[in-house]
Parts: sequence; structure tokens; C-alpha cells
Amino acid sequence: MTETLHQLAALLQARDDLDVRIAALTGRSARPGDIGEFIAAQVFDIELAGNAVQAGYDGIFRSGPLAGRTVNVKIYGDAFAGLDISPHPCHFYLVFSGPPRPLGTVRHHRWQISAAYLFDSRRLLETLTGRGVKIGIATSLRKVDLEAARIFPNPTAASPLRLTPEQTALLSLFGAPIT
Repeated sequence: MTETLHQLAALLQARDDLDVRIAALTGRSARPGDIGEFIAAQVFDIELAGNAVQAGYDGIFRSGPLAGRTVNVKIYGDAFAGLDISPHPCHFYLVFSGPPRPLGTVRHHRWQISAAYLFDSRRLLETLTGRGVKIGIATSLRKVDLEAARIFPNPTAASPLRLTPEQTALLSLFGAPIT
């Protein structure tokens, strides 16, 4: 048991050291949400709000077809678990998701982006309220909602945004490790 605690202490120290390096690189904390916001800002040319806890949105698109629009960036281990929808307004939700977790399993989600979704918040709210879905924390989404909003890796005809090859390559950096 003592050896296990020594191993755990060493691993936690290594993780803390990595978190310090990540925070120095991003200028934000090493929490998943802050890392996701940093990645989104780099890939989608988003000017992040100066306050990391701003209500409603995390930043504003600086260029492209969404220039001037607000965005709330979310990162989940599995977007199929639901979307946290704030009562504060924003134009879009940009959601990064890891792979779906098999039902009935409790395991660590690797830090990866296996999919990205872009929801027009007004349309999403209309769709969900029309179905009688309760809006708030872990708002239920259907597979069809996610598929229509998917912009990475395989956008559909309904996808609200087409990524450039550079954006696709950058998001792919955070995909499943090559084995």
C-alpha cells in the first residue's frame, strides 16, 4: 500500500508539472475548458473574452463567415451526454467531443477531439423547445442534432460551416493517437 501511495504522489507531481507547462503555453489554466477555448481561438480565429468566466460566451469570431458573432466553446469527453446551455445569449455553441463512451462503462476519457460540432444557438433552442426538451445543464440532444451540427471530422450536407484543410489538420492533432 505504501508503494502505491508513492507511485500516486509521483504521478500527481508529474501531472502538476505538465499542467504548469500547459498553462504557460496557453496563458490560461490547464482545465479542459480553458484548453478547449485556447484551441478554438487558434483554429477558428476567435478573440477570447478577457474574463475567463464571462457569462454567455467565450469569444467572438474575428474572421470568416462567422466574423463578429459570439461563441460559447464546450469540450466534453462525450457530447452524446448532453450540452450545457446557458441562459445567457450567444450566437453559436462550438462543441469539441471525445469518442462516445460505451454504455455502462466508467473510465477515463483520453484528452482528445474526435468530433467538433457548431450549433446556431437560436435554431437549436427552437428545435429543442419545440420537442419539449428541458434547457439547461446536460440538455439532451438527439443523434440527428449532433450529425446536423458536425463540422469535424466528416461534415454532412447540413453542416453549418466548412472547415479549411488547415483547420481540419489542426483539429486532427488532437485526435486519437496513432498506434
